[in-house]
Amino acid sequence: MPVTDLPSRHPDAWRAATRHAFLGAVRDGTIPVAAFDTWLVQDARFVADLLRFQARLLARVPRPAQAVLAGGLVALVDELAWFEEQAALRGLDLGTPALPATAAYAELLGRLDDADVGTALTALWTIERTYLDAWSHARPGAEGYHAFVEHWTQPGFADYVAGLEAAADGVPAPDADAVFTEVVAAETAFWAMAQDSAW
Repeated sequence: MPVTDLPSRHPDAWRAATRHAFLGAVRDGTIPVAAFDTWLVQDARFVADLLRFQARLLARVPRPAQAVLAGGLVALVDELAWFEEQAALRGLDLGTPALPATAAYAELLGRLDDADVGTALTALWTIERTYLDAWSHARPGAEGYHAFVEHWTQPGFADYVAGLEAAADGVPAPDADAVFTEVVAAETAFWAMAQDSAW
């Protein structure tokens, strides 16, 4: 089963993760600045966790998948630098402790270190595909958020997600549905975190 079938196999979970109220509020401008900033700081922490997970995964994947993961690692390093720039502009402290949803996501990535390669690749594809589709739903973004939405929906990111799709399809997961639903639940909790803490 190709990984692209997974969203249609779990439509309710997929909609919750990619059509969350947080994204609609970014699109229409009703999101409080404090809520967005809370989410942004926590997302920077998540990207740092993802970088470590992906670096470890690179050493385990088959040779054909290495290039796309290596390219993704370079992009994550650049993304962390971009987060630092945004934090400086917005007066945010990226050293803020992880909120529960962020810590839970980090724990999930840690468990995926012990999963088979196919499961880990399916999870990575799910993470990035969810992010791409979610921010595409928020287009074009309200004033003050347009640049963020544009940053997370650029064509190069879509190409990267397509590369991860090929990598995941090349090493099928024993239970792709289980890891897919676990990741999209973590994504949904991550959007909701901003509402819970500052909305």
